[in-house]
Amino acid sequence: MANSLVQFRTDDATRNEAADICERLGIDLPTYMRMCIARLIQENGIPFSMKLEKKTGNRAVDAMKAASRIAEENGISDMSLEEINAEIAEARK
Repeated sequence: MANSLVQFRTDDATRNEAADICERLGIDLPTYMRMCIARLIQENGIPFSMKLEKKTGNRAVDAMKAASRIAEENGISDMSLEEINAEIAEARK
């Protein structure tokens, strides 16, 4: 398959900030752009969110936010206290 060059313009500050975020995520900006295009096609729309979590500086609060995010991702964020306790009791058996 032939390759095609895709170009667009953005201001230097925006490009530098985007490149810095990509670097912290372990990729470069061109790789990110290829990922976006590939996933856009696969999902037939905007498919994902890649972002760095903002830290509060308080480890306990950061841990609770992470736990909430994980619960939401796994569809268990709306469990009642009774359901949580039942899950814990079952796991301890």
